[in-house]
Amino acid sequence: MAASLSVFVYGGGGHARVVIDILERMKRIKLAFVVDDTRAHAAKLCGYPVIGGSDALLASRRRARAGIVAIGDNGARARVAAWLTEHGFRAASAIHPAAIIARGVEIGDGTAVMAGAVINSGTRIGSHVIINTGATIDHDCAIGDFAHVAPGCHLCGGVRVGAGTLLGVGTSAIPGVTIGANVVIGAGSTVLQDIPDGARMAGSPCRPVGS
Repeated sequence: MAASLSVFVYGGGGHARVVIDILERMKRIKLAFVVDDTRAHAAKLCGYPVIGGSDALLASRRRARAGIVAIGDNGARARVAAWLTEHGFRAASAIHPAAIIARGVEIGDGTAVMAGAVINSGTRIGSHVIINTGATIDHDCAIGDFAHVAPGCHLCGGVRVGAGTLLGVGTSAIPGVTIGANVVIGAGSTVLQDIPDGARMAGSPCRPVGS
């Protein structure tokens, strides 16, 4: 039997608690500790010790050399992930056993897939992505690194989502549309056409809502 992989969670908020729950349900994963720059040493999160921030992690690297960045904000998650890579840590993923992952799906390192998510055949999910609770991603989609597909989103086949983009809760996208990088789509929106990089959109159908 393969040995358990000892990992840490970087982050101490609500999203981190969800990721901890997923890791507890995964086979061959052992959660060693939590890292949080805002919490004092000796605190606990879901029963796991919070060792402190990045300096404490460097001092504890022998205990766990792989971790997942459990921070919901895309930009903050990217910055922490870059720091971890720079310091030689590996990225671990968290995939809930109640998620449905079809054959031919590619999922990058550091990605979290929550309960009830469905990812269909031929889809590519980047690194450090969040596929949140109950989101459905149909065949042959592509989700860029550090994107966040919020709870209840529904993407039809062939949708492209750029790096760092946030699709708000309940967003739907018709087949074949391309949503650029660093886009923010408001909750409950419907995407009916391509969206350029950096856009801020909302509504059904979604329209620009400012910078």
